[in-house]
Amino acid sequence: MKEEVEIDIPYGKGKITFRVPKKNLIKVVQKDLARYQIDEEAEIKRALDNPIDTPRLPDISAGARSAVILVSDITRPCPSYKFLPYILDELKGIDSENITIILGLGIHRKHTIREQKELVGEEVFNKVEVVDFDESRCKLIGYTSRGTPVEVFEPYIDADLKICTGNIEYHYFAGYSGGAKAVMPGISSRRSIEHNHGMVLLPGVQAGVLEGNPVREDIEEVGKIAGIDFIFNVILSDRKEIIKAVCGNYLDAFVEGTKIYDKLKRQKLKEPVDIIITSPGGYPKDINLYQSQKPLENVKRAVKEGGIIILVAKCQDGMGDDAFEKWMLDMKSPDVLLERIKDKFVLGGHKAAAIADLLKKVGIYLVSSFTPEFVRRIGLEPVKSIEEALNKSFKELGEDCRVLVVPHGGFVKTI
Repeated sequence: MKEEVEIDIPYGKGKITFRVPKKNLIKVVQKDLARYQIDEEAEIKRALDNPIDTPRLPDISAGARSAVILVSDITRPCPSYKFLPYILDELKGIDSENITIILGLGIHRKHTIREQKELVGEEVFNKVEVVDFDESRCKLIGYTSRGTPVEVFEPYIDADLKICTGNIEYHYFAGYSGGAKAVMPGISSRRSIEHNHGMVLLPGVQAGVLEGNPVREDIEEVGKIAGIDFIFNVILSDRKEIIKAVCGNYLDAFVEGTKIYDKLKRQKLKEPVDIIITSPGGYPKDINLYQSQKPLENVKRAVKEGGIIILVAKCQDGMGDDAFEKWMLDMKSPDVLLERIKDKFVLGGHKAAAIADLLKKVGIYLVSSFTPEFVRRIGLEPVKSIEEALNKSFKELGEDCRVLVVPHGGFVKTI
């Protein structure tokens, strides 16, 4: 009887337990480091007491009559409700009726009231105004050196004090989430986002890269034009606990946060493997396929050409974007889709193109809540379970295949 290893992988708000033959398993890439003793309140307070290259928030806010705080939307894992009370406590000089929390949607759907409360917490929701970003209220305030129109949410522009929050993790073309990404794309118009994201095919664009990454450099320039007085960014455990926090200057504090993140999350392999089993990290990262695409980019360099990636993502909200869905359904072949995106960049289509590019090199099996028929229509291979995917992979690639498991592929980069 062959010896097997039992592994858990996030799926929606729960998990899937599966087994891998021990002889095939190379590694399970974990996101957390055991040496961290997590004390979220202490870490939030420590960061706020020690901002990077700025005075503390009470000093920055002195004399300000109004403030806005940008917060991540429901598709992000950032536990904003944990640190918002502490940030608000630092803004005692500003009347609560003059403080607005803006939920950065970008091109994502609007929230329900329940979701807004979930994101900021009941107490904060009842204390200050909480609004969704509304593209119809965007205002053009300039252009970046790369020609991106800076059209951002007018209530943000009008505030005396501008605070951006978020969590730092790898992003497949912006390098990392966090920092000025709260503004671009968080509260930017579709036209602005399309111009910025249209640089996705340029050299230097990849996860974990800031310098020389045109998408990220353009994002920073948008932040400079729009104005960011203070950021508060967190690094999370796989249970969405705050491991570390950085705050202060929107560039310097962010860069420091990415250095900390790299020490925690970047994984190196001696050589690529045959099969990778990965997940975005469960809810909300696997809420739809649009979001669930990200781990594919984070792990793609760790799989051999001709290998297989098994993606485990519930996708309870379906595809997540109309343009993305249309492009995926129109994928007659990967090459045709890639030519389309080169001819004309379309927001949403860019993610379909990224999947198409990957499909030229590897097979992708999908464990999800989609019907098998639909998964086949979008060019992927449907499977009911991870075991089924593994059995098919072993039959295709051989019984001695090397397997890598990355349960939190949305957070960890393998190289």
